[in-house]
Amino acid sequence: MVSVPRLVIAAPASGSGKTTVATGLMAAFSERGLAVSPHKVGPDYIDPGYHALATGRPGRNLDAYMCGPDLVAPLFTHGASGCDLAVVEGVMGLYDGASGQGELASTAQVSKLLRAPVVLVVDASSQSRSVAALVHGFASWDPEVRIGGVILNKVASDRHEALLREALDESGLPVLGVLRRAPQVATPSRHLGLVPVAERQTDALDAVRAMGDRVREGCDLDALMALARSAPALPDEAWEPERCPAPAARPVVAVAGGAAFTFAYAEHAELLTAAGAEVVVFDPLRDEKLPTGTAGLVVGGGFPEVYAPELSANEPLRRAVTALALSGAPVAAECAGLLYLARELDGRPMCGVLDASARMSERLTLGYRQAVAVSDSVLAVAGTRLRGHEFHRTVLEPGAGATPAWGLHQPERRVEGFVQRGVHASYLHTHWAASPEIARRFVERCGG
Repeated sequence: MVSVPRLVIAAPASGSGKTTVATGLMAAFSERGLAVSPHKVGPDYIDPGYHALATGRPGRNLDAYMCGPDLVAPLFTHGASGCDLAVVEGVMGLYDGASGQGELASTAQVSKLLRAPVVLVVDASSQSRSVAALVHGFASWDPEVRIGGVILNKVASDRHEALLREALDESGLPVLGVLRRAPQVATPSRHLGLVPVAERQTDALDAVRAMGDRVREGCDLDALMALARSAPALPDEAWEPERCPAPAARPVVAVAGGAAFTFAYAEHAELLTAAGAEVVVFDPLRDEKLPTGTAGLVVGGGFPEVYAPELSANEPLRRAVTALALSGAPVAAECAGLLYLARELDGRPMCGVLDASARMSERLTLGYRQAVAVSDSVLAVAGTRLRGHEFHRTVLEPGAGATPAWGLHQPERRVEGFVQRGVHASYLHTHWAASPEIARRFVERCGG
């Protein structure tokens, strides 16, 4: 059995202050010298970057839809190994999950799978005694969800705080923190949410410090730590990437990083390494050539639309990527990577590996997807089924090649993506921990 003190930070709805409280708690406890393990419920890539700044450890996702409920606790235990505390930031409202799937992928489900106490962050503006009814409803909705206390956010005054506390005295739930109304911590947003850490390192550090200061001043850290320590032990079943026999020569897998390509799950690099690859990160905004000896290329998600002029201007690297793809080497591209491989993005020349054109759109495409591999590729054999997530505000025309990557079955049936030579390019974000054979297959093709 593994005993890791842990808290889940949830809220009645988005916009209540979860990110401020969760990141602030991570920073405040880290300042106390604790090793804090940061986690995020759902497929979000951006919040974990702020969590990593606050803790000095990789931010990790816990997604019961893409990875399945059975992997949530093992992935948590893997990430939290050796830590003094784990803080899990929830997604949306506490009981909100995958559309039409009941509690699946909700913060409530993850809290039950982790047997973790929940701290409910409540936006208390424009209410007083009604806060008790709100909290009572959330605490009693599912008796298996243990709400251990409340943090009140956007409290206007001492009088307002007194009214809120008096009301909550009747609920039996302790008030573990009170955050006054204040100018929002500088975490700017744009079309897909917060601006990633990689694009604003200094300002992001300042924002994380400010969140830590607010939480330290307004919350009872000792009471929160005591609540975290009340979490029971979890079975000792930590997820670990299965290690393959070491090849004679470790193939170099180049992984795109930098400000334009910030969407990645920590487990992907771990799986590639375990499969025998030497993972080398490069920055398509700055590097004019691929890493020496590149045998395979992974280009994940991010914001190429924001950096289209710079990506286009780096013609030497675009030529190198095109040459690698034309050679038949394995290339895996998700979302931003798909756009980078296209002929053009918003009129700017890209790599031209795919005969398709991309542009920004007013429409946000967002949601979980059920997918099946249409044909054999460097990632999967035809017929492989998995779950993924789409999250973009761009359109690609055409949306699928002569040999599509995936057939999607939710919410509507369609095919999308491209499989050609060694290239697998798609809008679909996937979590390889749920299908570790993807990394093994990819590295095997690098060696061949």
